[in-house]
Amino acid sequence: MIEKEITVTIKEGLHAKPAGELVQNLSRFTSDVEFHFKNRSYNAKSILGLMGAGIREGQTITVRIDGPDEEEAFAWLRSFI
Repeated sequence: MIEKEITVTIKEGLHAKPAGELVQNLSRFTSDVEFHFKNRSYNAKSILGLMGAGIREGQTITVRIDGPDEEEAFAWLRSFI
């Protein structure tokens, strides 16, 4: 399992377009991916969950990835966010 903090650098945060792209790309990986933000947990492969989180540029989230391709999933996620 990988658990690390990441600061969001996507301009305007995870609004509809970047959240959709993130979910689409993370769905290629079999690992479970969760974001922890403001004492709540969000499934990073769910567009509705991400939209409800209200994650904005400059905020720090904790990413937890667990599964057989967790290293690859984290590398992609780090470069995207």
